[in-house]
Amino acid sequence: MAPTKVIIDTDPGIDDINALLLALAASPEDIEVLLISATYGNVDVQNCLRNLVSMFHVIEKEREWRRGQGLPPGFDSLDKHKPVVAAGPTGPLGEQQRMADYFHGRDGLGGIYDTHAHLFPQADWEHLFDFPPPASDITKSAVETTQTWPERPVLFSPSKKPSHLEMLDLLSTHPPATITVIALGPLTNLALAASADPVAFQRAKEIVIMGGALYQPGNITPLAEFNIYADSIAAARVFALTSPIPGSTMPPVLKPLQEDGSTSSTHLPPYPPRSQLGPSVLNIVLVPLDTTEKHAISRGYYVEQIDELLRKGSPLAEWHAALMSSTFKKVEQLHLGHEGSNTSLALHDPLCVWWALDASKRGSSEAHGGDQGNGKTSWNLSTPTDIRVETTGQWSRGACIVDQRDRRMETEDAEEAEKLGDRTGDTDGWLTNRRGNRIRVCENTPGKDVFVEVLLGTIFGLKSPKV
Repeated sequence: MAPTKVIIDTDPGIDDINALLLALAASPEDIEVLLISATYGNVDVQNCLRNLVSMFHVIEKEREWRRGQGLPPGFDSLDKHKPVVAAGPTGPLGEQQRMADYFHGRDGLGGIYDTHAHLFPQADWEHLFDFPPPASDITKSAVETTQTWPERPVLFSPSKKPSHLEMLDLLSTHPPATITVIALGPLTNLALAASADPVAFQRAKEIVIMGGALYQPGNITPLAEFNIYADSIAAARVFALTSPIPGSTMPPVLKPLQEDGSTSSTHLPPYPPRSQLGPSVLNIVLVPLDTTEKHAISRGYYVEQIDELLRKGSPLAEWHAALMSSTFKKVEQLHLGHEGSNTSLALHDPLCVWWALDASKRGSSEAHGGDQGNGKTSWNLSTPTDIRVETTGQWSRGACIVDQRDRRMETEDAEEAEKLGDRTGDTDGWLTNRRGNRIRVCENTPGKDVFVEVLLGTIFGLKSPKV
C-alpha cells in the first residue's frame, strides 16, 4: 500500500516535536511528509521555525552518531523525500493572541538554547525564510540567538512562500483524497487556505486535528483546549466546511483588532454556497483532550527507556531528554498529584501522527473497532457529530459545544435551510438534518501502552515498534 502523504501544520512545542520526530522516523512505506507548515501557537512563529530548524540539525547529528556506532541511521524517509518547511501567520484572525510559553518556555522547548547550545551549529538561519519585522522581545531573541548551517539544509527544503499557499499548491496538484492534513496548533493556517480556495482545500483526504475538549475540562480555560482557543474564529471557519450548509455555523464577523497586529476576521469572506463548493463536505477527524489525556508517559518509564542511549552519547537522546525533563518539571509545578517518577505527561500531538501511520492497517478512516473482545481496543471514530466553536463568549471562547439534549432530529426543507431562518423550538438549528457541522471524533486508540512503545521505539530505534 502506498504511504500516507501528509502535511503537518504545527507550532513546536514539545509535544509537536515528538509528533514530528515520530512522522520523520517512521518507515517511508507508511508515511511521506510533504510539508511542515509552521504557525504561531505555543510560542511565536519565529521561535517555532527556529525549533524546526534545530530539530533537523539534531537529526543530522543523530544519524552521524548512529553510523559511527554501526547502527542503521534511521529517518529513512528523509533520504527519499525532503519535506518543505514554510512559515505561516504570526497571529490569529481578529482575536487577542495568547501563547503557551508559560508551559513550553519562552523558546517553546523549555530553554533548550540556554542549556544545550553545543548541539546547534554556528551560523545565522533567518535568511532561509522571509520574516515579518520582529514584534516582541521573544521574536528578537529568536532571531538573534538561533544558529544553523550557512549552506542549504540537507534534510528539508525551506520555502519563502506563505505556508497556506504551499498547502494549497500540494492539494491542487495531487489527486483528490490523497493528502492528509495533520493540524497540531491553532487553525489559522488552515482557515487562510480554506478561505483562499475552499474547493482545493476540500480535496484533502482528511483533516486530523488535535484540539477541543468535549466532555471534560479544557487545558487553557475551564472550557477550552488551547489550539481551539488560540484562534476560535479560524477553528469555527474550518469546522463549518464539514456542514451541508457552511453558513449555518460560521462565526459572526468581528471588528478588527489592530493594536496587537492581528488580522481581522473581516478580511476573510463567507464561503460560497455548498452548490459551488461541491457535494462532498470536508472530512475532519478530531482528536480531543478527552482522548489524548488518556495517553500519558511517566517520568520513570521514560528515564528507564532512554537511559542507555544517554550513556552511549546519542545526540537525539540528549536533546530529547532535556526537552522532556523541563516539561516533567513544569507538570510537577502546575498539577496536583504529580511527583517524582510518577509524574506523567500527556503527549497530545503524536496521537494524530499515529492515526496517519496506522492508515494502512485500518484500510480507511471509517469508524470501526472499539473493544475487540480480547481486552484490547482499536481505533474507533464516532458517528458525524455537530460540534460548534464558541467565538464570542466572555468566559467560553474556544469551547467546543455539543448538543447533549435528548431531542429528535427533524428533516428540514432544503430551500428553507439555505435561508438560515429561525426555527420554532430549535434556536440556531441544532436539530435539523441540514444545518450544523459533521465532525467525527477519535474516541479510542489501540491503547496507551502500544502508543508509548510506538513513539519511543520509532524515534529512537529501540525495537521494532507495533505500528
